[in-house]
Amino acid sequence: MPFVHGFHPVREALRRRPHQVLRVLIARRESGPRVRDVSELCARHGVATQAVDWAALHRLVPGARQGIAAEIVEPAAVRDAESRQAAHSALAGDRDLVVLLEDVQDPRNLGALLRVCEGAGVGRVLIRDRGAAPVTPTVVSAAAGATEWLDVERITNSADELRRLKDAGYWVWGAAPGGVSPWDVDLAGPVVLCFGGEEKGLRRLTRERCDGLLGLPMLGRVESLNVATAAAALLYEAVRQRSLAGRRGPK
Repeated sequence: MPFVHGFHPVREALRRRPHQVLRVLIARRESGPRVRDVSELCARHGVATQAVDWAALHRLVPGARQGIAAEIVEPAAVRDAESRQAAHSALAGDRDLVVLLEDVQDPRNLGALLRVCEGAGVGRVLIRDRGAAPVTPTVVSAAAGATEWLDVERITNSADELRRLKDAGYWVWGAAPGGVSPWDVDLAGPVVLCFGGEEKGLRRLTRERCDGLLGLPMLGRVESLNVATAAAALLYEAVRQRSLAGRRGPK
């Protein structure tokens, strides 16, 4: 059975799907409000807790952080295109705000991106299968539990998916250096924001499918921002515009 580790991933698994949490491991001598919070959730949902020493915890869950890990039936769901219809569920945020990711290879970058997407109320996250990091426990940990609440889909072809979204009425914007400022475009309607990998950015065909490119002004001496940081800036400009337009997604 897989494990998730760290306070936030364990807590969100207990909040979202306690029936799939088999047990929670807590390192001996760990205490404090976070441990109490997890222990109370376990007691509320009838999930067994087990005190273990740090060495045993790391043997079971290599890289475990914060002295807490949970054994679960299956990892957070990542759908493929064929199961798209099943994704229209209580997980959905603002279904008119979609993010497409391709070639994000660093697991911690991917986790940080997913955390930003959940915080901004993104309705769907599309991850191009080839070239992207899988959603591993490291990604889940970096996402601080956000993967439990996001609608994440694996896709095989970015250009084809963008064509379908454009046919459905979405505007598609790609993040790239030199693009227009996000506060100079309308991000209040159905929109897809596309983010590329750490090394080369968006693929050529993906860029060609975009209606335009968005960039952030770099007023200092560095040339660019980390992809997760850039995504946060662009997404929260979309959140600002959508809030002003009364288009906040459901909680």
